[in-house]
Amino acid sequence: MKKKNSGSSNSNPISSRNGNSSNSNSTGSQKSDNKKLAKEIKSLVLWKSPLKTLKYASLEILFLFKTNMNRLLHQRALLMAILTLLFSIAAAIYTPGHHQKLIESIKTKGFFVVYWLGLGILSSVGLGTGLHTFLLYLGPHIASVTLAAYECSSLNFPEPPYPNEILCPEDNGTANHIIPTLWSIMTKVRYEAFLWGAGTALGELPPYFMAKAARLSGNTTEELENLQELEKLQKRKEKGEKLSLFDKGKLMMEDIVERVGFFGILLCASIPNPLFDLAGITCGHFLVPFWKFFGATLIGKAVIKMHIQKIFVIISFNENLVDKFIDILAFIPLIGVRLQKPFKGFFESQKQRLHRNNHKQSINASQGNILASVFEYFVFIMICYFIISIINTFAQSCCKRMRKNHGSSTSMEVASNKKES
Repeated sequence: MKKKNSGSSNSNPISSRNGNSSNSNSTGSQKSDNKKLAKEIKSLVLWKSPLKTLKYASLEILFLFKTNMNRLLHQRALLMAILTLLFSIAAAIYTPGHHQKLIESIKTKGFFVVYWLGLGILSSVGLGTGLHTFLLYLGPHIASVTLAAYECSSLNFPEPPYPNEILCPEDNGTANHIIPTLWSIMTKVRYEAFLWGAGTALGELPPYFMAKAARLSGNTTEELENLQELEKLQKRKEKGEKLSLFDKGKLMMEDIVERVGFFGILLCASIPNPLFDLAGITCGHFLVPFWKFFGATLIGKAVIKMHIQKIFVIISFNENLVDKFIDILAFIPLIGVRLQKPFKGFFESQKQRLHRNNHKQSINASQGNILASVFEYFVFIMICYFIISIINTFAQSCCKRMRKNHGSSTSMEVASNKKES
């Protein structure tokens, strides 16, 4: 009996060693597989493997369309409500009558609302790199209104064509002329600025909803990679390892949101913050109430941050500052005088365009063409880069999802084989 016991006791450490070695081998192979997956995902970009990237991107678009259509078809009440609403709108638009004047006003105002809201959503929704619509659209619009206010000595621009195009009002003497102030210009652009800010707040909702749904469903794989990354950064900080400024910003923002709550979210939303997606994920994971998160985000982005940005643009494009800026360009060695000409031509052509309604001046098409064309090319390049980044993101998410599904299916097969054996 003693021999048997000694034999069994000797066999136990051997089996435990084998178990430990097999566990270490499995963890090592898992790490190597993760590294290979990360490399494969990073390589899925249009400039490295265009055909493969387009293939995966199209598969992801089809997958999203199919899943969303299945969800919609399962919610028949919502589907019927949407179809009824669309049919009612089509009937109201195409049926002649006195209500067509109301329809036309709703069309123009509705397009205005959808346009600026949509630009705000595109700026923060998280598709690809995000389209910097303040820099490309709202900022230039505020700058144009500021320059026109000083040139026309008025903010009563004729509607139409405003806001699509800015023209000085007809000259009825100096009685209607005003000296534009910071507050009057801010008031003129308040609607489009607020709508753009509200759109950026709406664009922050998908990370919040996805993290909240993952927490409620108990699924720890969806949208929780950022939280796992934050946990790793926290452990590195506790060990005393050096962190980059970007990583320190992530930890600080998570700490502010968790500890301060509403006012922490408000603070993070009120400043230019590329890490605000983490605030939405953190709030969703910890089940922060919707109106607490969205209310703080809306106030911060559409009111506080938007006023800061408006003030900055209006002050920067003050008539005196613009003239001083053009004069300062002359002091740049070698190219200063050459730079002055296109800038002067651009601002002069903009002023001439404002007076087309009065037929005072004819527009010289050659003036300011260089700067205008440069800005147009810049906008075109930014939009193309945004579309390319969306394609890359779709392809990478599709590859990641397919590899995870394949890995989970193989692990289930291994487990079933072990049970059978």
